[in-house]
Amino acid sequence: MESVIYIIDDIAGDYATLRRPDTGDTILVAMALLPFGADIGDTLLYENMCYTVQ
Repeated sequence: MESVIYIIDDIAGDYATLRRPDTGDTILVAMALLPFGADIGDTLLYENMCYTVQ
């Protein structure tokens, strides 16, 4: 499985908008799936079906 870098662009309630800096594509992800304390502007690594703050 490929590793993907995302940046948190927005947080609205229980969901965060993540953007891939290489393609500009965005996805909507439940905050419950992100690491505790993740905030706007944080860089995340998605690898093995898990998000980690970089």
